[in-house]
Amino acid sequence: MLRFLTAGESHGQALVVTVDGMPAGLQIDIDALNEQLRRRQGGYGRGRRMTIETDRAEILTGVRRGRTTGAPIALLIRNRDWINWQQTMYVEAEAPEDASGVRRAEVTRPRPGHADLAGAIKYGHDDIRDVLERASARETAGRVAAGSLARQLLARFGVRIASHVSVVGDVMLRENRTVSFAQAQAIPEDAPLRCADDDVQQRMVAAIDKARDAGDTLGGAFEVIATGIPPGLGSYVQWDRKLDGRLGQALMCIHAIKAVGIGIGPEAAMRPGSRVHDEILPGTDAGVPVRPTNNAGGLEGGVTNGEDVRVVGFMKPISTLMKPLRSIDLTTMSEAPAAIERSDVCAVPAAAVVGEAMVAFVLADAFLEKFGGDSIEEIERHYEATAEQVRRRFAARGTPPPHRAGVRGGDPGPA
Repeated sequence: MLRFLTAGESHGQALVVTVDGMPAGLQIDIDALNEQLRRRQGGYGRGRRMTIETDRAEILTGVRRGRTTGAPIALLIRNRDWINWQQTMYVEAEAPEDASGVRRAEVTRPRPGHADLAGAIKYGHDDIRDVLERASARETAGRVAAGSLARQLLARFGVRIASHVSVVGDVMLRENRTVSFAQAQAIPEDAPLRCADDDVQQRMVAAIDKARDAGDTLGGAFEVIATGIPPGLGSYVQWDRKLDGRLGQALMCIHAIKAVGIGIGPEAAMRPGSRVHDEILPGTDAGVPVRPTNNAGGLEGGVTNGEDVRVVGFMKPISTLMKPLRSIDLTTMSEAPAAIERSDVCAVPAAAVVGEAMVAFVLADAFLEKFGGDSIEEIERHYEATAEQVRRRFAARGTPPPHRAGVRGGDPGPA
């Protein structure tokens, strides 16, 4: 089992990530990992915090001479803003004499839509800062670091992952437009919202500007696309092994994500079956059957079918409004405006990068489930053995053997 845990607060000393289950012998590219952290910080509509932090991960354990050892991998991502928060976030019973920054007042006015009130009730906190520091989306930097390791494992076997933003507020790509993996991957990293349509992207930027001027926030939607996925990941035999369910949970646990779609998602409920289900046709060069459409998003019955895996996350607007909604003060139980914390106007592009990381982690876990071993070399043997079985299965039925079995449509190229 591949798993990870994170620890740390938004304005604490650092974020800590532990990744367990990574096989031995995987060459780790720390620069590629840090590039993913940089991507998470980008996107139009982000707040001032992104001008302070320059996220970089330090690998503390589990990697030696550039390769994983099979032991748990521990990573550290320092918070540069900690220097301004030591008087508020100190660990000791009393603030150290040399603690820097200013001592901030307790937070007692919960924000509608945030974990503030529910968390304070659950854990009995009077100062809501004990909730919001951990419930902050700053924690997703740890998820991106863990997901980058999983991404590098998948890339060893030709799997690549990209994303694009399809909706911001009420501005969206035209109905029924499908963005291919190649189109999503070709979006420049400095594009303000990583949208595949420049005209739509400019209207999204204008919508964010309008929301900022009004003291409001905007949500939206993004799609994560994984290509080069072999068929047979996941299972239909038990509810908790269905891969679409696992992907749904992985995206739903990202801050502010309120719905998830696979393939065409909710639209499948409004079409007749003849316009939903992907027909199965004889294979050509690939040897395996092919699909002219991919409405299922690469998953049928909780199992990958060889098509691109496509997952959509729907994000609500950020909970901190510069013109705050009505709330209460927990010290007096009287009506008061909600607290204001430093925040974003729109964070959909950042959420898309986190979505890529979570999809990568779930797919890597399912990949190890299917082809698992304690080392990369062992996994490669299992992968090739399964590929050979696929070749023989379809060759025996008069279908030409695939160029590269186990991967639909041939070699997807370098990651």
